[in-house]
Formats: sequence, structure tokens, C-alpha cells
Amino acid sequence: MVDYILGVADPLKWHTENLKVNQDHYASWMVQLGGPKLIVQIAEEIGVGVHFNPFVSWKDKVFKYGVVRMDDLVRDILNWERFYLSGRLQKPVQVLVDDLDIGNVNSVNLRAATSAALLLSPSEFYEEDLYAKICGLSYTGDLRMLFAEDKNKVKKIVEGQFELFQTMYKPFLEEYATKNLLRFSSSAGKKAKFSQDCGLSAASSLVSFLPPTVRSELGFRLGEKVKVSESGKVIREVAIGSREEVAKCMRKIVRRQVMFSSARQAVSGLLTVGAVHGARYLASKMRKAWKSWI
Repeated sequence: MVDYILGVADPLKWHTENLKVNQDHYASWMVQLGGPKLIVQIAEEIGVGVHFNPFVSWKDKVFKYGVVRMDDLVRDILNWERFYLSGRLQKPVQVLVDDLDIGNVNSVNLRAATSAALLLSPSEFYEEDLYAKICGLSYTGDLRMLFAEDKNKVKKIVEGQFELFQTMYKPFLEEYATKNLLRFSSSAGKKAKFSQDCGLSAASSLVSFLPPTVRSELGFRLGEKVKVSESGKVIREVAIGSREEVAKCMRKIVRRQVMFSSARQAVSGLLTVGAVHGARYLASKMRKAWKSWI
């Protein structure tokens, strides 16, 4: 089942128009009881702002599409407020229509993901391990990973799309290399080996590229130090006692955010897709999970 995400200016207006031509995409109880207002209310107040219609058939293919307010999408990309769609966009995707230059906006998200993965990586590591760290960020704490996802999902995503990951993250790895945060060590075929500076100064630089919400939470937990720039501007930075401490704290912050968002979206999904589709989708996920464990 292929996933599509549609960023729209006004979800209420969009669902109103879509119901006129694709009512069968929606759970019947939602259409009857509240229509587009209820659809948007559940997505935004119970879920994380996205309404999904799964098991939609078109030209002998089955797909699901999610509808989200564009403003919410951009905020999640830039700030990891819910770390739901931002996590999806840290993996290879194909942008079909782009009126907002979402690729440029998403570069902030990819740089932040690179920084987070480097903080979680040892002094030396292989390229594929870094991509696995990046890919795994959005699954850390995801409740579905406990019983309804393939335990090898991250590994399969990276191995199956390795060259796409390289294309996505090459600019940021090169950028960090020029800043002496990262060094190219050796190469085995197309897969490189890297080494990185694990000092406090390098850790502070990586933290500076994390989203504002994450930095704020790190500052709350670890403390802050205040600096005054040459121009007289007051700058607040996370007080880093050790690289290991800030990495562990960041992991907890991301894990909690993913756990909270995945739980909200799971409840929203069960409500919006209806009992039949919900059971069908869960059964499909659990079959994949079971096969990965035997």
C-alpha cells in the first residue's frame, strides 16, 4: 500500500469537496454523524493533525492518503512539534506537486536529523549505520514497534534505499566535514566510513542544529548558559557537561515525543477508518511483525 501525504491550506474545505466525489473513502459513521467538521476535529484534537483514508483502490493499486494543514506540516518539519510527518520526511520520499518549495524547507529537518544521529553515533561508524540512526529516530518510542511492525524495518528501509539516503544527506555530511565535525575515513565500495569529533565543542555545534523545541527541552533538563555576542545580543546555549549526557537526554526527548504522537495517531486512526478497515490494517501490520520474529 503506497502512502501519499497531501498538504492543503484548509482541511475543512478540502474534505467538504472530497466527500462529494469520494465519500466511499471515509468511514460511514463519520460521514453520517459529522461530515468534514468531525473529520478535521478528530484529526486535530485527538490525532496529530493528519486524517488518513486507507485501502483506496485506483487503477488496480491500493494506497492510503493523509490530509494535513500545510501550516501544521511546516511547523512539524521545522520544530519537530509532533515528530510525525517530519520523521517521514527524513526518509526518501517523492514529491509530486510542490507549491511551497517543501524540499528547501525540509533541508532544516534533514540537517537536524543528521545532527541528532551524529550525537547518537560513536567516534567511528559506517555510512549505513548513520542512515539507520536517522531512520530510527521516528520509530524510537513508536508503540507499533512493540507488536505491529517488522523488527527489521529500519534495516530494510536503509538497505533498500541506500543510494537515495546518500543523495539526501550528502550535502549535510559535506557541510559538517568542512566544519571539521566529521571526517571521511575510508570507503568500502560505495559505503563510506566516517570518524567524528566527540569533544564538547563539537557536541555544542550539533545541538545548535537541533529544532528549537528540542533545544529548549534540553536547556530545561540540563541547564543553560548565557553568552553575549560582539553585537551585544544575548545568546542562550544548552549547558553540556558531557556528550553522552546530552545524547541520552535528546534520545529521551525524541522518544517521548514519538510515543505520544504515535499513541494519539493510533487512536485517531481507529476512530476514523472504522472497525473493518482498522482491523484489516492492524492484521496486516501484525502479520509483517510476526514474520520478522520467526
